[in-house]
This record gives sequence, C-alpha cells and structure tokens, in this order.
Amino acid sequence: MKNATLFLPGFHLSTLRSKPRSGAQKLTDEKRRLRRHMISQLGECFGAFIPLHELGGDIEGEFSRHRIFSKENTFWAFFTQVLDADGGCREVVRKIQALAAARAMPLPSASTSAYCQARSKLSDEGLKRILKHTSDQLQQRGRPGRWKDRRVVVVDGTGVSMPDTPDNQAVWPQPGSQKPGCGFPQTRICACFCLQTGALLSYRISSIKKGELTLLRQQWAEFKRGDIMMGDKGFCSYYDVWKFQEMGVDTVTTLARRTPIEAATATKVLGPDDLLITWPKPVWNKNLSYSHDEWLALPDHLTLRQIKVTITVPGMRSESFYLVTTLTDVSCYTAADLADLYFQRWDVELFFRDIKTTLGMDVLRCRSSEMVEKEIQMHFIAYNAIRLLMVEAAADVGQAPRRISFKGSVQALRQWEPQFSQARDAQEQRRLLGALRSSIAGHLVPQRPGRREPRCVKRKRPTAPH
Repeated sequence: MKNATLFLPGFHLSTLRSKPRSGAQKLTDEKRRLRRHMISQLGECFGAFIPLHELGGDIEGEFSRHRIFSKENTFWAFFTQVLDADGGCREVVRKIQALAAARAMPLPSASTSAYCQARSKLSDEGLKRILKHTSDQLQQRGRPGRWKDRRVVVVDGTGVSMPDTPDNQAVWPQPGSQKPGCGFPQTRICACFCLQTGALLSYRISSIKKGELTLLRQQWAEFKRGDIMMGDKGFCSYYDVWKFQEMGVDTVTTLARRTPIEAATATKVLGPDDLLITWPKPVWNKNLSYSHDEWLALPDHLTLRQIKVTITVPGMRSESFYLVTTLTDVSCYTAADLADLYFQRWDVELFFRDIKTTLGMDVLRCRSSEMVEKEIQMHFIAYNAIRLLMVEAAADVGQAPRRISFKGSVQALRQWEPQFSQARDAQEQRRLLGALRSSIAGHLVPQRPGRREPRCVKRKRPTAPH
C-alpha cells in the first residue's frame, strides 16, 4: 500500500521500520543481560548439574527484591568461597567489587555485612535439594563403572571443629575430657559415598556423643535394593546386617566384637581361609543401641561368610584381618575379589581428605550453629561439582575417575573461573569447558601397587619454636 504522507510520498512505511526481533534473539539478549549481573559464570560451567531453578528469585520473601546479592549471586559467591584458597568472606566481597568494576556496575561496599546476611538467608532445604540433585546426576553418569554391575556405597565418619562461640558450644560441645576454654566445639559427620564416582550421597551430623552407627541408621533410605554397603569394623553389627538384608542390601565389613570362627566349627569350608559361618543372635542387654521389641524381631541366627585376608605388603598397620559379608556366592564373588574390593575402602579416607584438607572443611569458619550446617552443605555441593568434572574428564580419556587428581581439578577450576567470566558467548564457554576437562584429564594419579597406605610410620609433626 502506498504511503499517503505528504513529506515522504515515495516511501512505504514497511521500509522505514526495523526488522522485528525473533524470540531467539530476545532470549539471547536476556541471557546476556543476566550474565552481566552474575558475579560468577560457574553456573554456565556446570549447566544442569546445579538445578538453576532452585536459584531463581522468590516472588516474595528474602530474595524477592532485585539486589546484587540475589539468591543466585549469593549461592555462587558461597560456592567460590569454598573453592578459594583463602576462603574468607572479605576475599569474596573483593572479587564481587572487581567484577562489578569490570562490567561498569555500581561498586558494592567493602563491608562483608551484606554478603553474610544474604548468605544466612539461603534456605537449608534448598541446599539439601541441590546436594541431592548433584548426587543423583553423578550416579547416572557413573553407572558404567559399577563393581560387578552393582553400586558399592562406602560409609565412614569424621569430625570437624569450629569457632568457640556459645551457640556452637551449646549444639556441638567440646569433648568432656577437655577443660572449658581449652578446646573447640566439634561435630561428628557420617557420610555415604559412591565408591565408583566418589559422589557424596547423603550425610548426617551430630555432636561427638553420638556414634557413627547411629548416624548411618538415619540414612537407610539412601540405600537401594541391590546395593552393597561397605564399612570398617565400626559398622559390624548383627542388627544392622539383618536390617540391610531385609532391604535387599548386602554388606561387607571387617569383623569386630566377635571371635573369628575356626574351620572346625564352620558350617562349610568354601576355600582356604574362606568359611560359611553362622552367627547366633546376641544376648539382650540394656546397653544395646536398639529396643527390646526390635531385639525380639531379630532372627535366631544369620548365615554369613568369613574371609581371612593376609597382608603381604610391608608397611601396613595390620598383618591380617577378617572380612564378614552376606555375599556368599563363591562362584560370583571370590575371596580375592572381596579382598580387593575392601582394599578400595581406603578411598573413603581420601574422599574426606579432599573435602577437609583440599577444600578446607577441617576447621569451619561460621560462628552460629545454623550457618555451620550451611557451610558443611556448601562444601559437599562443591565437592560433588568437582567430582562431576573428574568423571567427565575421565570418560574423555577412557580412565577410571579414581585416576584423576582431585586437588589438580580444584587448581584447574580456580584458574579457569575468571576466563568463564570473560567469555563472549556460549560457544566460547563450551570451548573453555572442553579445555578445562582436558587440563583435568592431563593430571592422572600414577598407579602405585603395593603402596604403603595406610602407613604405619607417620610423618613427624613439626615442633613449635622455643
């Protein structure tokens, strides 16, 4: 249709308008605008591994207003605080100031107050859902590496300390053997890990007055039919072995609190130092950790398998130990297979070392019991996220995830993070992510058969100067 405008009679209106923007272009612009207001691009790095819908702003409540410390920014600031070698709140605030200056955004205050207040508003339930999502994702990606097509869940406990504040002392008191003012509040952590991927599946925390076995019983829902629970002698219990059998879960533990069965009194000799045995029901007493009704429900005996493992490697603390397991099928699970599987249990000590030493969770920083729990959760989320990179890097080079160095992965992620923040588009971010995985895969832990681990001779601690 011809334009009837007197000023430009020879032009049509359609030629004067700019071309309408497509939905994809609008979405790209919106993503670019959101990235400019993000203080970390690690969300792009981990993609669907961290459920971003959990980090969206709330319609009403704590994170409903548009601020630099939005829920997403606060989460990633907390995440990077765990990764940083310093680990202090002030370094996180300095990083936010630097990124705001680079993007011509208003410079936030150098005070840590706003960040600490925003961090305390993160939902405890939301962090738990994020941690559960990360463990589920790792399980799916690590399924091909299972032991005899079964998931092995290795269980162990550890302890961490925290600042000596009245709130922390009230919830997690120091050991009774220490005089007031001489020790620090301590908490006990019992966690379940996937042996193949190293993923942290679940955990429970309590004061040091509760045992690890009690905390494990609070995590029974994490186990699935067909799993194998593996633990040290602290988890060798008649009651728990039976309960796991009821759930369809097999157990592999070292013998504790019972005298080993001799071949002459065994039900059947399956091989050298390999016996089929019968455990009688324990005698009831008030010191048992379960009720009298639960004791009455126990069967009169359990049929188990006892394997004596002799250690020939020099430097080990023990010369031999006894395995007790419900895996009685000799044709499918040989004594050598089970001994080798239990030797891999030492990996759980390395998992805790990665979290406590490499990520710095051995001494917590938060001064309130509520924030201590969130600090522990964030360390576990960051740990699982790094494990994801290790699993993907191992798959790229056809190696087992346990051959990838955890500390090397943390070092690479620390140096790659600023580069993600400077990426121009999604294609550049994918290229950087591929380079990050290649760098992680390039640091393989050498195979050291016969290594003295755990060592019977420890490194001497340095003495304080006079």
